[in-house]
Amino acid sequence: MRSPSIGRRARAAYPVLLLVAALAAGCGRPAAPPADAWRDPSPMVTAAQPTEPADPTPSASAPAPTHTEVRRVFPVRAGNVDYHPTHGGYPGTDLFANCGEPVVAVTDGVVLEVSRVDRFDKRGPLGPYNGGLSVSLLGDDGVRYYGSHLRAITAGVDAGVRVRAGQQLGEVGRTGNANNVCHLHFGLSPKCTGRDDWWIRRGVVWPAPYLNSWRKGGNRSPAAEVTTWQRRHGCPTSPGRSGAAG
Repeated sequence: MRSPSIGRRARAAYPVLLLVAALAAGCGRPAAPPADAWRDPSPMVTAAQPTEPADPTPSASAPAPTHTEVRRVFPVRAGNVDYHPTHGGYPGTDLFANCGEPVVAVTDGVVLEVSRVDRFDKRGPLGPYNGGLSVSLLGDDGVRYYGSHLRAITAGVDAGVRVRAGQQLGEVGRTGNANNVCHLHFGLSPKCTGRDDWWIRRGVVWPAPYLNSWRKGGNRSPAAEVTTWQRRHGCPTSPGRSGAAG
């Protein structure tokens, strides 16, 4: 026969053991998650991760840019353009295309001169008005780019206005002494004085090698040749030859 005291102790021990086990399992820490719960990062934790700030100091090995390359494009935006490497009387190039084809800025720069009125008269004087409607642009490379015999000049293209390479300046035409032939007279020269220097503006170096490059998507620069010409010749104050060509 069991002792009553021993039986009471045995019954009392069972709930005590349960209480101890519960306290051991719940001592302030959550139960471990399932084994596959962290196979992927938690979206909330990932979004909360701070990103490292970019280093504002450039790498010592990275060279600092020295200049922005000047971009150049072909002066007539059309596929049916023909031209010759030579020109009568002085360096220049006539680009033959249909009247109305877009004439564009060869490079970024500032418009220097605009002639919106065709004042050419074959009775004279020859030279100053041969180009008819024309635009000249001082490129960021220091070269003056000249186009004449235009049919029209784009609205807003005025002296002092800044334009970008490829921006339309006007349309191919046959004004001035174009002899009723649609074409663009194209010249390269330095900017000399504030007065009208049409005998320089019409062209002093041959454009064809540069046109050949630009037509193929190249970027050959006439700046060195134009600078060399000006160093040798300065800015002549009058035309050295007859002004018969445009």
